Amino acid sequence: MNQQDLSIVQLILHASWVVQLVIVILVAMSLASWTVIFGKLVGLNRVRALNDAFEKEFWAGASLQALYDEAQRRAERDGPLSRIFASGMREFLKLREKRMADAGMMLDGARRAMRASFQRELDVVESKLSFLGSVGSVSPYIGLFGTVWGIMHAFTGFASLQQVTLATVAPGIAEALVATAIGLFAAIPAVLAYNRFARQIDRIAIQMETFIEEFSNILQRNASHSAPAAAH
Repeated sequence: MNQQDLSIVQLILHASWVVQLVIVILVAMSLASWTVIFGKLVGLNRVRALNDAFEKEFWAGASLQALYDEAQRRAERDGPLSRIFASGMREFLKLREKRMADAGMMLDGARRAMRASFQRELDVVESKLSFLGSVGSVSPYIGLFGTVWGIMHAFTGFASLQQVTLATVAPGIAEALVATAIGLFAAIPAVLAYNRFARQIDRIAIQMETFIEEFSNILQRNASHSAPAAAH
């Protein structure tokens, strides 16, 4: 390969099969990570919008019973906050129907139901986030492996040459370094996206935990009443 052939495509085509395999793996990881990134952007934006809409509706002054009935009807289409509310309200009403005299037991049951629902919702929101972390941490090392292998392959080829010049060394080294470059290309967006999504998920989790505490206070006030669906 001459100096005019030192394009990325030509370097990849002339690389050893191990380096080519590494590049294919890195490109596949990069494409998969971008698919996850776009999916997470849409998914987290939707979760925030649904949570904000429910929270606004919750504090608008409607009765708990009306909110609960509406949350049950649109459970599949609503956000995590609505489902957490529904799980807590469902348990509260169930315990009240059993005529439990202890208000503390009713409140504890509702809180446990909401915490369990919170954990399920958080697991869904965090899904595939670990994949981005893995791509961000592993890709540079995979690229480095390809580079080391490529350099070893290049130097074994130089052993048969009587005279080694920069013109003969450059193509082989460049072929090897392409793997590291692609590894960084796959890793950098994944790391940036992971950090951004992690911060967004933390804010979503704080919003849901705060709602659980606020709703628990409302249930505590309603626990001794005969109609927990009273306006809050």
